[in-house]
Amino acid sequence: MREDMRGPKQLKIFLAEQRKNFRKTTKALKKFFDREDLVNPYADTRVLCGDPQAEIKTILVGIDIGIGELLWANELARQGKKIDLVLAHHPEGLGLAGLAQVMALQIDWLVRLGLDKKVAKELMEKRMEEVGRSVHADNHQRVVDVARQLGLALACCHTPADNHVAAYLQKIMDTKKPKTLTHIVDLLCQEPEYQMAAAMKSGPRVVVGKPKDKAGKVVIDMTGGTEGSRDVFARLSQAGVATVIGMHMSEGHIKQVKNEYINVVIAGHIASDNIGLNLLLDKLQRRVKGVEILECSGFRRVRR
Repeated sequence: MREDMRGPKQLKIFLAEQRKNFRKTTKALKKFFDREDLVNPYADTRVLCGDPQAEIKTILVGIDIGIGELLWANELARQGKKIDLVLAHHPEGLGLAGLAQVMALQIDWLVRLGLDKKVAKELMEKRMEEVGRSVHADNHQRVVDVARQLGLALACCHTPADNHVAAYLQKIMDTKKPKTLTHIVDLLCQEPEYQMAAAMKSGPRVVVGKPKDKAGKVVIDMTGGTEGSRDVFARLSQAGVATVIGMHMSEGHIKQVKNEYINVVIAGHIASDNIGLNLLLDKLQRRVKGVEILECSGFRRVRR
């Protein structure tokens, strides 16, 4: 929560609103209310199965955890390497079902960039409804069911990790003040995760604009669940934003951003996810001694 750009005050307001929603919920529906929402502002970050009080010594960490990764964890255990927790970055189960909730973060992000709160809310609520309808139809419990049957503890950590990479890269850009888009790419490629991605042909690249174009005001758009509204780019342009650095961007969003003369640098999805997780795990391993991290599913452990 300390890495959340909303700050402690806004997070307290957000959680207070959740408690208000709970009180307004009918008695019949209260038993279905996710009580974790009352203390945890990240609906895409959950313990999905397993004993919450179990001692954790070894964590198998992956960007995406599917049935294959769970079977691998089970095989490692069969060979004598006990896995106490499988940790996914991208949400599954209850975390996936709640993905649209965390997109409210983007409303405050837009306000901080200079947009009127009412406008930001209207733009994002429409997009949140789209995402909510999209994930509602998913088979949320498929992977969780397998973990439970295999006796594996499973959790997912999405927005907290994304908050870490967003704050980390924004600080770099604010400090270094890159002059051109090429300079932005060069700065990103100083990070080990982006170096590894570049070696695999998935590193940072300019997707809107030319390498020698001026960077101007640079903002990092890497947190808040998933892509926001494509209609925000006109407002960002009015707010003086010249360059957006994102993990990824759909073709529809790219087409829209071109109309607003905003440059776009795509840092790389999996590499950016890696940085966020690594920053979070650095803190975890400093705080809890002796925790072993094993890599899988596109995750590579880098210590800072």
